[in-house]
Amino acid sequence: MTYVIAEPCVDVLDRACVEECPVDCIYEGKRMLYIQPDECVDCGACEPVCPVEAIFYEDDVPDEWERYTAANVDFFDTLGSPGGASKVGVTDHDPEWIMKLPPMGEE
Repeated sequence: MTYVIAEPCVDVLDRACVEECPVDCIYEGKRMLYIQPDECVDCGACEPVCPVEAIFYEDDVPDEWERYTAANVDFFDTLGSPGGASKVGVTDHDPEWIMKLPPMGEE
């Protein structure tokens, strides 16, 4: 089990969760952030600092955003487990359906 970042993060990319994460497992795509499930230690530090309430424990992802669980996994299909987001920086590995979403987030 791990934490999942869902739709409220799309185009927001606040990064408060990245700063709070003790294991550097939150990676940045072009449109949203993703949690590497093999690197996450399930500490939950990221969840309360998210200003748009986009982070959920995997079993608690609202039904309307369930496909974001798969998106968090799909993001790492090519990227794998690099051992720390700070080594990688921003990537363009967003799943195709996320790249095709209309603009979202805070204006």
